[in-house]
Amino acid sequence: MTAGPEYFTMFELLKTDAHTRARLGRLATTHGVVDTPVFMSVGTQASVKALDPRELDEMGTQIILGNTYHLNLRPGLDVIRAAGGLHRFMNWSKPILTDSGGFQVFSLAGIRKVKAHGVEFRSHLDGSLLFIGPKESMEIQRVLGSDIAMVFDECPPHDAPAREQRQAVERTIRWARECRDQPRAPGQQVFAIVQGGSDPGLREECARALVDMDFDGYAIGGVSVGEPEPEMMRAIELAEPHLPARKARYAMGLGTPAQMVELIARGIDMFDCVLPTRVARNGTAYTRRGAIGLKGSSFKTDFGPIEEGCECFACRHFTRSYLRHLLRANEILGLRMLSVHNTHMYLKLMKDVRQAIQEDRFQAFHHAFIRDFTPSRKILAQRTRAAAQSEPV
Repeated sequence: MTAGPEYFTMFELLKTDAHTRARLGRLATTHGVVDTPVFMSVGTQASVKALDPRELDEMGTQIILGNTYHLNLRPGLDVIRAAGGLHRFMNWSKPILTDSGGFQVFSLAGIRKVKAHGVEFRSHLDGSLLFIGPKESMEIQRVLGSDIAMVFDECPPHDAPAREQRQAVERTIRWARECRDQPRAPGQQVFAIVQGGSDPGLREECARALVDMDFDGYAIGGVSVGEPEPEMMRAIELAEPHLPARKARYAMGLGTPAQMVELIARGIDMFDCVLPTRVARNGTAYTRRGAIGLKGSSFKTDFGPIEEGCECFACRHFTRSYLRHLLRANEILGLRMLSVHNTHMYLKLMKDVRQAIQEDRFQAFHHAFIRDFTPSRKILAQRTRAAAQSEPV
């Protein structure tokens, strides 16, 4: 598979699982090829929290995510333009996907006003009046120079009335058309975002309209926004059949390890989520058998690794006892090592998934993983809620 240096629009579907909708693929970008299914670490402010580029590279990170809204406010486009783009600014040579800023803007429910061509809102930093719409979002992402730019969409709350969901879909379609017509950075791909809540008709209508515009890839938005997990799964299932097989599919803001495996079985290729580093900062580690809270007294004299068999730096060099001590003493090394472990765990899970699909054993892998991980979901949910209430994105 080859592609020229100036423009890529290539997702190669290598294999589809015979028993599920799981897919094996390769996404070509200007900064390298990404093997899918893939997890994208979130670098909201040009940094994956607690991790440096060397560590991310050594773990096998293929692509990271940057945040249009936050980077536009701080450090600002003048700084990033002067640095030569986001890759150079943060010293990351591999692919970057940037979200449009739509989710952040629409989360500012009390300080924003939706208009025909975008949203007027107050900065969460200093209260200054700002405006962002399709044109502005794409211009910011062009300056950032990301490999994949997301269209500016409207993401209503999961429990929004039917009338609001309808309006959001109509704006999303109209704004996607405006985004498609904006200038891009050299080689920059643009992915559209399907909205529609849990309404089958709206999800299909939105997906079909966006597919007709022939974007480089497609995301499913309006998920992981506070809705129950069954409703989230249903939203994915409603949108996925209407997306083209030969384009990458991205579930935005997801999820836990179990959710990702479930959604891979439903035909999704790309994921991003703040959970690996967010829950690490609250003392929680992911393992193949679920999530564990390392601050607990049971780990006081536990001199084993976070997870037996894990090859991450934290598991090779430190014990649960030592990490518990660091966390309880509020030492930065503790949250850094849990961030290393959790991110490594996510990336290794995706690597194992790809291998399972390649070797025609994904169905068995899927069943075994969910069986082993399920008992700890309650613990994870409790700690995730606590993290979400106390930690910024």
